[in-house]
Amino acid sequence: MASLSLTGLKKSFGAVDVIKGVDLEVKDGEFVVFVGPSGCGKSTLLRMIAGLEDISDGKLFIGGRLCNELQPREREIAMVFQSYALYPHMSVYENMGFGLSLNKTPKAELDVRVREAARILKMEHLLDRKPSQLSGGQRQRVAIGRAIVRKPGVFLFDEPLSNLDAALRVDMRMELAKLHRELGATMIYVTHDQIEAMTLADKIVVLDGGLVQQVGSPMELYKNPVNKFVAGFIGAPKMNFLKVAVQSVDGDVATVASDAIAPVAVRSKGFSAGSAAWLAIRPQYLKPGKAANGEAGVGGKIGLVERLGTETIVAVETSGGERVVASIPVDVELAFGDHAEFLFDPGAAHLFQ
Repeated sequence: MASLSLTGLKKSFGAVDVIKGVDLEVKDGEFVVFVGPSGCGKSTLLRMIAGLEDISDGKLFIGGRLCNELQPREREIAMVFQSYALYPHMSVYENMGFGLSLNKTPKAELDVRVREAARILKMEHLLDRKPSQLSGGQRQRVAIGRAIVRKPGVFLFDEPLSNLDAALRVDMRMELAKLHRELGATMIYVTHDQIEAMTLADKIVVLDGGLVQQVGSPMELYKNPVNKFVAGFIGAPKMNFLKVAVQSVDGDVATVASDAIAPVAVRSKGFSAGSAAWLAIRPQYLKPGKAANGEAGVGGKIGLVERLGTETIVAVETSGGERVVASIPVDVELAFGDHAEFLFDPGAAHLFQ
């Protein structure tokens, strides 16, 4: 396997800057997920690593080797695309071994590699079938097997599960996590689905507008987002953002308030008294209850109640016309149009510009 190093990586299409300077270190054996909204540059960045897009500026190292000018086949990478791209007239065995046969790999070695990949993916019984005889998940496993037989230094995945239905995506996420553990491989995975990112990654790279917003472990990003974009992108349901005014600042603590929220002290940096801010509270940190004796709370008229079995999603509209969503791990008797109050721990809240 191999490590990756991206230094000041940039990509422009004419006058349009798509990747605006990315610095990133990926350790040997890490599972790194690029995540962000459509158009953020994550797939372009992956294609630059693969050699499918030219690098406008900066340096790319794979396994310590400068790869800016190397062709894709010279980079010791294997890529799995959103589309399975299987040859319909070939069997699973032939599809998985086709790249090796083009490289004149001896038949005995080809056979060993294909059968070992099939064992890892639990596909030994499918080797003689054609793609038309396979389910969507099985076809994607063939595409992954085609990458495994090449024994690359780095695996690249470009939204490989987006064509699958919801239940199958969950199963394939488990398969990919297991595959990573078994191979100990370096993997770079692109998705717009933050749940995939949270469940698969050792390290998440959050991109927006061609720039890296934050890099860290899933729980680091969940608990300590560096800005409002990351806070709103990571986590489901989405984090609540409430407009507040900063009343006073004491070191790294700011006291904030609004029409809907009584004064509450929150950890912060870079704020001054009188400035405006966003108070951010995760739906999971809101608990039913009326604030008393200086407790932090928020309430409003219920506009939505969704009972999902393991949790209940409640949305209320505050007196200031803002929407607040709470995720409650119990079934509480709440109805549309009622007034509901929620408590929260100020230590679990964030303040953003």
